[in-house]
Amino acid sequence: MNRLIAGLTFLIASATPSFAQYKNIRIDEGVNATAAGVAVNPRNTKNAVVVSSKDQVLYTLDGGITWQKSKLGSIWGVFGNASVVVDDKGTFYSFYLSDESGEGLANDKCLERVVCQASKDGGITWDEAISVSLITAKDQFKIGACVDGKGNVYVAWTQFDKYKGTDENCASVIYFSQSSNGKKWSQPVPLSQTSGGCLDDDQTVMGAIPAVEVDGKLLFTMWAHQKKIFLDRSFNSGSTWLRNDIFVGDQPGGWRFKIPGHDQGNGLFSLAIDRSKSNKQGSLYMVWADQRNGVNDTDVWFSRSTNLGDNWTGAARVNDNGTGNHQYFPAMTLDQSTGYLYVVYYDRRNYDDNQTDVYLAYSTDAGNTFKNIKISESPFTPQESVPFGDHISISVNKGVIVPVWTRVDNEKTSIWTAVINHADLAKAP
Repeated sequence: MNRLIAGLTFLIASATPSFAQYKNIRIDEGVNATAAGVAVNPRNTKNAVVVSSKDQVLYTLDGGITWQKSKLGSIWGVFGNASVVVDDKGTFYSFYLSDESGEGLANDKCLERVVCQASKDGGITWDEAISVSLITAKDQFKIGACVDGKGNVYVAWTQFDKYKGTDENCASVIYFSQSSNGKKWSQPVPLSQTSGGCLDDDQTVMGAIPAVEVDGKLLFTMWAHQKKIFLDRSFNSGSTWLRNDIFVGDQPGGWRFKIPGHDQGNGLFSLAIDRSKSNKQGSLYMVWADQRNGVNDTDVWFSRSTNLGDNWTGAARVNDNGTGNHQYFPAMTLDQSTGYLYVVYYDRRNYDDNQTDVYLAYSTDAGNTFKNIKISESPFTPQESVPFGDHISISVNKGVIVPVWTRVDNEKTSIWTAVINHADLAKAP
């Protein structure tokens, strides 16, 4: 009888699907290992490129098993604030801010350029740097970019008269430019009808992020200002824009807020348009964080528009925990092969202190429901004295999910990833 029970137990255990924690991979560490951006090549999903806070590039050609390094660089220097996107042909475009003086924002020096570099070999080498923005004695900041199905590239950012300038007339404005190949850029145009201040706070216009339909004609750009979220729209590939910005919704507590353990925190958002062949094609999706439930309860929120951004659904909470913990720095992407949504964010639901995990939320029904899964193998504890950056990133193509995040251990930062297949998500408890 004992042998029979043991045999039955073995058969049941063998027949029960098992779930193993997603393998975390450290891809970089050191002073510049923060604020990573990522893009997965749609032509070859084993190829992904990560850019970090300054000039570092990390790329994989074997699905994340190994990672190699290359560097960005321009005659104007590199300050950082880097981001990366990839077109349907597999060309990667990285954007960053210049720092010709080598002094950053110190001693009245300015970050006068938004710079673009392209790579056609999966991140191994990068073309000559091209200046995107107007050459002015003003500071450029917080770059957002996207590409359409024809390979056109679009970029938006905030321009300050002077970053952190205290003069009451100091202004911040959202600017936009586009290119058909990353080499020649259109004259940058201002989008925000109402300018903001320069203190890098809720009175500043910030977080510009564009999204574009597959044919490049229908184009959107979103940003935050004065505890509100705004949207501009173009029907002719960015040649002309609306006369009045669209008010999307409130952001209670504003985009700038405090997260314990971090030297800076924000609730800036992600914007995506559904270009898949699903019945949700054309829908706009946005994700952000705010503290509407109090300074001790930051949450991640989702909203959708099905009429070109004119109207949006009410804020729906993405994180599925109780109240009283912080979920923050969300990044969202959409798999254009399926229309599925994915959100990566930091989460403290499991602790009473500043220990932090990384969670992935995903939706297969256009954001009506989300399932949350912890993807970090162990928690970390950020420290205000250790520069950490202010965002993480995620990219998905054809079911291959590549999130990237920063963690702190022994007062050192490092960048991590976990290459996940969508089919494996169903195995998670």
